Amino acid sequence: MNCNILIVDDEESIRSTLSGVLKDEGFDVILAEDGEKGFDMAKEEGPDLVLLDIWMPGIDGMETLKKIKSELPHLQVIMMSGHGTIETAVQATKLGAYDFIEKPLSLDKLLLCINNALSLHRLEEENKRLKEKFGGWREMVGESVAMKKLKEQIATVAPSNAWVLITGENGTGKELVANLLHLKSKRSDAPFVDVNCAAIPEELIESELFGHEKGAFTGAVSSKRGKFDLANGGTLFLDEIADMSLKTQAKILRILQEQRFERVGGSKSIKVDVRVVAATNKDLLQEIKEGSFREDLYYRLNVIPFEVPPLREREQDIELLVKKFVNLYSKDMGGPAKRFHDEAIEGLKQYHWPGNVRELKNLVERLVIMTRGSVIKKSDLPPYIPGKELKGPDFESFGSLKDARNAFEKAFIAEKLAENNGNITKTAEAIGLERSNLHKKIKMYELEVD
Repeated sequence: MNCNILIVDDEESIRSTLSGVLKDEGFDVILAEDGEKGFDMAKEEGPDLVLLDIWMPGIDGMETLKKIKSELPHLQVIMMSGHGTIETAVQATKLGAYDFIEKPLSLDKLLLCINNALSLHRLEEENKRLKEKFGGWREMVGESVAMKKLKEQIATVAPSNAWVLITGENGTGKELVANLLHLKSKRSDAPFVDVNCAAIPEELIESELFGHEKGAFTGAVSSKRGKFDLANGGTLFLDEIADMSLKTQAKILRILQEQRFERVGGSKSIKVDVRVVAATNKDLLQEIKEGSFREDLYYRLNVIPFEVPPLREREQDIELLVKKFVNLYSKDMGGPAKRFHDEAIEGLKQYHWPGNVRELKNLVERLVIMTRGSVIKKSDLPPYIPGKELKGPDFESFGSLKDARNAFEKAFIAEKLAENNGNITKTAEAIGLERSNLHKKIKMYELEVD
């Protein structure tokens, strides 16, 4: 989606020139010829950024800036003036302007300033999203021995600047641990920037991490700040760290050691102060033996190791987690909180949870939405949960070999679907079955898929 930029300037030639340049750069542009109209359009159009001239008839740029910041405090504003002084620039900054640029405008400098301001805006939105995402999770749920130990580790390590390596299976809550380390640190007011190393294509990861200069490669139509730059002063969370190539690992190691880097296509050395928290679901020592992970990077990251326990090792926490999820999703639905019957809770405790807390969370959400009545009973649980008809073979109930074979096949498919978090493609590959045939069997056995 394109970004909207509001240009507020009384000179038609400035508006026209800037509009043409910004449209060529892929931005959508809104125009206003004075401060009053600029303020109204800022409220009505909801731009991502404002370019605001200082000297205008009627209310000037400073007064317009005050009005914008009073009602739209998170809107980024770049001030422009042909009569700028240091005092004016300082005053504009104190009033909340992102930057101050003198006329005649250097278009390269202006575009760099715009892209940096928009990057900051996106980062603020991301931090807002993360706070909403983890708003009700400022403490980890669990009273098991393993969770008490993890909570103590977080409380002890968070106030320091020590780097942390978090290990654990998929779905155990490694991202939550990283976020809590940030929220309880002295950097909590600074950015928390997360990078999913597995989700970024190899050819783009350097640009994502370090940023790039305009023209560094095909498609680099403007300069861009990287994740290291955006996380300056805060925490950088490198998730799925083992999925980076050895080439990228080498560059990461150098930057982690020096806390300096150059953008792709650039030569300027940029110094940053970031706390690094990394996470992986892989055995890094085994990865080192196999030659797919650098040993020196492992020891650089592994200052303080955290291991998040799988859900099957914290059975007593399941009921607490279920209550938390039930309240969360009942609130979303706007009705009274539902309740799990004790037998249903016991059934959940007998299951081994290959998808861990994420799998439990998804199941509870589905049951809260789909179950009629205020009590979720054992009979409402999916068939792969132990204690149901698939707990073990009841030979007396099978009238023929075909019945027994079908019962086993149903249980086997349900189990494999659960292990793959309901992903039909992965399940089909795991059991050596065509995807279309697996679909037919899921339908035939009336199995539930997330």
